[in-house]
Amino acid sequence: MSLFAPDFRSVADTIQRNAPLAERMRPRTLDEFFGQQHLLGPGKTLRLQIEDETTGVARGAAASSLIFWGPPGVGKTTLAKIIANVTQSTFIEFSAVMSGIKEIKQVMVDAEKAAGFGSRTILFIDEIHRFNKAQQDAFLPYVERGTIRLIGATTENPSFEINAALLSRCRVYTLLALGQDEIVSLVASALTDETRGLGKLHLTAEDGALEAIASYSSGDARNALNALEGAARLTEARSETTLTAAIAAEALQQRILLYDKKGEQHYDIISALHKSVRNSDADAALYWLGRMLIAGEDPMYIARRIVRMAVEDIGLAAPEALNLCLSARDAMHFLGSPEGELALAQAVVYLALAPKSNAVYTAFGQVRADIESMPAQPVPLHLRNAPTKLMKELDYGKGYQYAHDVEGKVAAMECLPENLRDRRYYQPTNEGREKLLAQRMEEIAKLRRRE
Repeated sequence: MSLFAPDFRSVADTIQRNAPLAERMRPRTLDEFFGQQHLLGPGKTLRLQIEDETTGVARGAAASSLIFWGPPGVGKTTLAKIIANVTQSTFIEFSAVMSGIKEIKQVMVDAEKAAGFGSRTILFIDEIHRFNKAQQDAFLPYVERGTIRLIGATTENPSFEINAALLSRCRVYTLLALGQDEIVSLVASALTDETRGLGKLHLTAEDGALEAIASYSSGDARNALNALEGAARLTEARSETTLTAAIAAEALQQRILLYDKKGEQHYDIISALHKSVRNSDADAALYWLGRMLIAGEDPMYIARRIVRMAVEDIGLAAPEALNLCLSARDAMHFLGSPEGELALAQAVVYLALAPKSNAVYTAFGQVRADIESMPAQPVPLHLRNAPTKLMKELDYGKGYQYAHDVEGKVAAMECLPENLRDRRYYQPTNEGREKLLAQRMEEIAKLRRRE
């Protein structure tokens, strides 16, 4: 070997040693994998599929294309690499953010050639939802022919983001955020691992330090390992041997909340806020509001949703709620963050504790249903104006009763079209102010009967 020729094995070892802890600790086998026991526990579906491929049992049925759906840092890429390893397949990784369809098409052409020589290729597409539907169609012929085995990873709901034709040819597995205990076990292992982890630093962790890191990570193994590495380096720089909770907190700085303003987390958390308000749970409503604001959600989007809650779930049981929410919106716009956020918090607490009624919401829904399902109904003649002689001759306005001239200000005439006579849309509840409206409606009904 030339003195100046590179020792590629040495270079690879150096790269591995200098890689981030999260990369060095990436599991290589199922036995090293943390979490996802609902899929990878003994006898569970994904584990059985991988084991079948390892032993060659039912290989044709097992070797399907896959979609891994779950939040960041739960092992989607790692599982794809483990499958490639046990099936002795060529593993090619692409990111839908960084790669175009042109590059991937070339890979598929090369894989088709390799398949002719008995070689198998796993094409792993990270963030596959970033490809549009037309781009996803490009995978179909190669997946159908078995030229490639596609494994896609996505943080978004595949039902909405993956082409239906492609989705029907893949098995979808849902991966979950790691639990607190799983994260603690993971970082504890990395702290003592002398081969790939931080074991050569000979650090110990005081009670609560690893738990603080696990809490910070929000179920993301990558975040947890990166945080551990930062805390360990800070401990080492101070010539200390104990990783304390204070050092962990200093290294963490600020929790990273899992939240995608355009993704499923956005819709899940606003749904949790709305349903907590509807269920009169002020504490939960405040928590979900805080989650959205701290994660960077647009406060004016939240303000609009709060106004919607006032009209949809509070209604006329507490009609002042709408004004309060509109005022909160204006205060948020006027003050900005963080001061204006208190106005949103006040509105959310008030809505949660206010009496609830969806009577108007339900009534208007029934009105819409009748309008959409029936022909347009003519206005009754007695409700029409008659500004011309011809209109009067056609009985426009005939029989109209001026309410102010009638006892109780209520006339007996019917104001709905003939085929909807006596239809009652609004059914007030006995909640809050709406109880008074129900009493008023009963008084009006009595006056009409008297007329």
